[in-house]
This record gives sequence, structure tokens and C-alpha cells, in this order.
Amino acid sequence: MSITWVLKPEDVARIRFAFSPMWELVASLRTLQQPARQSIHLPWLKAVRPRLAGLDLTELLALVPPTGYLADFITPPPDTPMPDFAAELDRVRRADPARAREEAAKVEGADPAVIARFTADPEAGVLRVADALEAYWEVGLAEFWPRVYALLERDVLRRSRQLAQGGARELFAGLGPAVRWTGEKLLIDRPWCEAGGLHGDGLVLVPSAFYWPAVAVMTAPYQSMLVYPVQGVGTLWQQGPPPAPGALGALIGKSRAAILIALAEPATTSALATRMALTPGAVSQHLGVLSGGGLAVGMRIGKQVVYRRTLAGDMLAAGPAPHA
Repeated sequence: MSITWVLKPEDVARIRFAFSPMWELVASLRTLQQPARQSIHLPWLKAVRPRLAGLDLTELLALVPPTGYLADFITPPPDTPMPDFAAELDRVRRADPARAREEAAKVEGADPAVIARFTADPEAGVLRVADALEAYWEVGLAEFWPRVYALLERDVLRRSRQLAQGGARELFAGLGPAVRWTGEKLLIDRPWCEAGGLHGDGLVLVPSAFYWPAVAVMTAPYQSMLVYPVQGVGTLWQQGPPPAPGALGALIGKSRAAILIALAEPATTSALATRMALTPGAVSQHLGVLSGGGLAVGMRIGKQVVYRRTLAGDMLAAGPAPHA
């Protein structure tokens, strides 16, 4: 099934990026149910499965089946670029019970008794689901969220730069084969979704690691949202930072060399600290040295400072190691 969204100039002007810990958490429920579909997440599965014995995920799994429609109230589109889990969980708790009942009734393939229990008292059902999400987050994703966050953040920074430099055509061309931009219409190859369309609120683009490699959409009565597969998901469960070339490490130090290599994609101090397994203070000091040497530069995006390599940094990072 192909969905067609007509984007008016004001919609294109209001494209924004965000990512969502709640979306990743809910998408990971499908990974639990279909490990073969996303074998790339097997390291996470092996770590998390033994921890789930004490959790009752029956109702959550009924509302989030392995395929097909999942109840939208569980994944409200992010209303800020980088929402935290607690804020998103609060939005789930405040979901409209009548709407939640309608959405639960649309889910196919679930245990009818479980769905019937939810629809009989959706107000209580919403609170039970929120409690289950919180418990699952603590066991299944909280520990791994900094790693996922760093991957999503790099993607958002890359795509934002793409949009600024090449416009909507270049941006949409890179979102995967399921998304095609004609210059006026956005064609999305997505089964199980109602056609809908944009309704004057622009479009929020959300990268996802756990929904990878598929796309998903949401529209009225919610903010129009397109979830797309994040780039670089293959690096998500790699252990440790990327190795620094020996000669570069000898020249500027191993930690600074590793940070310079990592800055192939723009990143914040906190994201680099997580990836490098260093303290933010140590990363900040190294970035200061790299910036002072003309190898990196910081740029403010909203409330955050994002660092990238300069041309000199690119040349040094890419240069061949000298012969002994």
C-alpha cells in the first residue's frame, strides 16, 4: 500500500527532526517478538531476555503485535527535538481513554480477552499500560539508551545539515527506498496505515533504530510524523569507540585521535563522552585542544553545541600513516 502526502510550501518550511525514547521502547517489543526480522539487535536481545521473567508484558504485546497496526496512543509523536522518557511516559498516562479504546479495538491478531479487558475500562487500561512501559524501560532499555541516543543524535544532525544544504529533495532521497519525493508529493510505501495526510502542522521526521529497516507514519488526530530507518544501525552494538590509527594517536594522543575520528559525524560533548567511554569533562578538554589547533569547531544548534571536524581535521584524520 502506498500513502501519498501532499506537502504545501508551509509544510516543507515546518519540517523538523526529533527522536523518541518511547518509540524505540515500543518498537523493541516487536524485536522481542520477531528476533529473526532484526538479527542486528541480537546482542541486545541476549542481554535483555533473561531480565524479562518477572515482567507481565501481556497487555503491551497485545497492543503492539509483531506486525500490523499498533495502538497509536502508546507512541505520541515527540513534541520537542529530544524528549526524555519521563516526559513521554507522562503523555501516555494522559492519553484520552476514548481514543485509546478506539485504537485498541483496531489492533488485529491479539488475544480478544486481553483487548476486551482494556476496552471495558480504557482509563484503567491506559494506566496499566503506562506502568508496564515504565517497568519494561527500566529493565530493557534504560541502560542502553545512551548508546541509542548517540546514534539517533548523529542521524538528526546529519539530516538537518542535508535539509539546510540540499533542501527537501536531497533529504527525502536519503530516507530509504520506501520514501519518494516528487517535488510536491511524498509517496510512502507503508502497509497497515490509514491514508490520512498532513493537516497544516508540518511534518516531524523521527529516526529509529528498533523499527529499522521499515518506515511508519502517524497523522490526524496526532502530529504528522514519518519514522524512518536510522543510518549506521550496524554500529549500534559495537563495543567501544572506533580505533584511532596508530600514527595519529602517536601524534595527538589516543583519546584525541579517537574523538577526531568520531567527528566524521557532528556530535555533542555528551554523545562523544558516551561513545568514547570518557567523562564529559575529559571530552570537553580534548575538544578544546582540537578546536584550538584548528582541527574541530563548535556550532550552536538550539541549546546545544555540536562539534565537527574542520577541513584540516578531515585531512589529518584521512591522511596515510607514515612509514617507520
